[in-house]
Amino acid sequence: MRGFHKFQRPLLIAAACVAAIQSVNAVDNGVEQPMSAMLEPWTGPFGGVPPWNLVRQEEFVAAFDQAIAQAQQEIDTIANNPEPPTFENTIVALEQAGRTLERLDTLFSVHSSNLNLGPVPDIERAVSPKLAEHADKVTQNENLFARIEAVFQSDEKSKLTLAQQRLLDDRYRNFVRKGAKLEPEAKKKLSQINMRLASLFTDFSQNVLHDEQSYVTWIDDEARLAGLPDSVVAAMASAAEERGKPGQWAVTNTRSSMDPVLTYADDRPLREEVWRTYYNRGDNGDAHDNNTLIAEILKLRRTRANMLGYPTHAHWRLEGTMAKTPQATMDLMMQVWPKAVARVQEEVADMQQIADQSGAKIKIEPWDYRYYAEKVRKAKYDLDFNEVKPYLQLEKLREGMMWAAGELFGLQFKETTDLPVFHPDVRVWEVSDADGNHVGLWYFDPYAREGKRSGAWMSAYRAQENIDKPITTIVSNNSNFVKGAPGEPVLISWDDAVTLFHEFGHALHGLCSNVQYPSQSGTSVARDYVEFPSQLLEHWLDTPEVLSRYCVHYETGQPMPQELADKIANAATFNQGFGTVEYLASALIDMKLHTSDRDEIDPDAFERETLKEIGMPEELPMRHRTPHFQHIFASDSYSAGYYSYLWSDALTADAAEVFDEAGSYYDPATAKRLYDSVLSVGDTIDPADGFRAFRGRDVDTSALLRKRGFPTK
Repeated sequence: MRGFHKFQRPLLIAAACVAAIQSVNAVDNGVEQPMSAMLEPWTGPFGGVPPWNLVRQEEFVAAFDQAIAQAQQEIDTIANNPEPPTFENTIVALEQAGRTLERLDTLFSVHSSNLNLGPVPDIERAVSPKLAEHADKVTQNENLFARIEAVFQSDEKSKLTLAQQRLLDDRYRNFVRKGAKLEPEAKKKLSQINMRLASLFTDFSQNVLHDEQSYVTWIDDEARLAGLPDSVVAAMASAAEERGKPGQWAVTNTRSSMDPVLTYADDRPLREEVWRTYYNRGDNGDAHDNNTLIAEILKLRRTRANMLGYPTHAHWRLEGTMAKTPQATMDLMMQVWPKAVARVQEEVADMQQIADQSGAKIKIEPWDYRYYAEKVRKAKYDLDFNEVKPYLQLEKLREGMMWAAGELFGLQFKETTDLPVFHPDVRVWEVSDADGNHVGLWYFDPYAREGKRSGAWMSAYRAQENIDKPITTIVSNNSNFVKGAPGEPVLISWDDAVTLFHEFGHALHGLCSNVQYPSQSGTSVARDYVEFPSQLLEHWLDTPEVLSRYCVHYETGQPMPQELADKIANAATFNQGFGTVEYLASALIDMKLHTSDRDEIDPDAFERETLKEIGMPEELPMRHRTPHFQHIFASDSYSAGYYSYLWSDALTADAAEVFDEAGSYYDPATAKRLYDSVLSVGDTIDPADGFRAFRGRDVDTSALLRKRGFPTK
């Protein structure tokens, strides 16, 4: 349940709003703009690199107009080709069309996610509908679709490779799913819906970002910091100083700042204040409240699905996934849900007992759960994660990830300092294979900052391909770790370390890609399969090899004691009720929202009613409440798809047992099979076939229950 990655589309900017508005007005008034350097092919080593140094905020809107016009010309050339349609002159040609627009959108998106400052919202609101309109013009181009359909129905199809057949099938079905067979009036209405949705997605994400940046919990009494680790207190002091309040402490409105306060702060009113601030993002009844936007998004999605011949948005979204239908997702979720709720009841009983014994005279509330869970962990397993954190240095863990990638897949990482970056925090590594051949670049942007959206995610700046010549991939990992005092190592929590490995798993999926066509590269796979490789890589964090080499004390340099490592292993299934219910509640709400047949939905009321209906324990919240649920309302990407983390984890749990059976997570034969059947093939094969080739059979979902410590019967 980590952050979404390359599927989200945001933007850049760093200067005056006036320039941006002038740019918008200039385009609207028909003033011809000069060619922007952002539209040029990328130059430099490694087949070219993103020219972050050439980004000019005032040029974005005009540059997008030019790039869209160029992309449309390229599409028209393919659609109006007088030669008979073939796989090469139609399908492959489409793979190579729109390169300029793709490059520009990468600059736009990355900077929006990581440096969303100044006039970004205005520029995004201007650009997003244009991109949606362009996408519809492509899929609704009758001549183009006629050529695709002709190739799809031709005798040539049987002579194509399996990967080519899959590419052709996907292209044809995607056009149909996007309305290629609709009547002209329906196509026009569909395009209007998509443009409106693009605007609503932008407004939704900007509202969440506003609440994350605008709401800060201030502390001016040092006594209220009791229980918090020194590293957390130092980070809070640094955050306050950055915001012009030296001598105070700031809890910013992000998960990485909220979580340690809820886990360790003895001050219960402080925990409640931080909890309410965080979980009310997008739901404060002000100009940035998202409930009205959500209601409109749901209505438009339902209308669009019906127009396209599907009963609900969920049916439309799931057609190309492993699950195929909403019912299949519900079957898996409800297999796990009652077991997870039962475990929560046990966990709460343990917490309440400790609270009662301490004389707290409270009933466990959501802002108490993490705090008392730590006390139960200490009592049951003699494990205090405050003792673990000194061994979790961000830089050493990064080295550990890279070392594991070398042991498993032969990948070697060499830092390079002469490439342009979009912020001084960003660092870049060249990645080579075991023979020294260049395979890609890995960018790392680890720290929280103003204008950066919360969470952790992977992005693909360039897809790997090999149509006319080999083109290597460029990927990035992005996190929101809080910087400590200057010169001190950044210590992170165990959960954050797991997330770090998870997102690196997405990056490895991109770096290991070895396909011909960019649409099939790396993480361009089914939504409920893409999390499988990343969740699997989490398992390498607690291997003895990584723990002994890279989990070393930041002061003494001594490796984590075996006794402490054993405690972590023994407590592996601890608090799984909380983790599973917190996530599944959000996934169930997502699926029920997108299978509802209600004409009008009040998001807050729907959330309350549904949680009551499914028996949500009142002692904990959903991981993502509806008003700030960016996975499903900042784009279409994970809508009716948040279940996919559980679906992928069923694959992950079963796949991990292969390494267990091999006797080592570094077993060469098993690692090679993972590379050959999963990581390198991208979307060239059906994911079920890829998993079957690795595992030797279909998935056994009971492994998921075993992994979480739930009964399998």
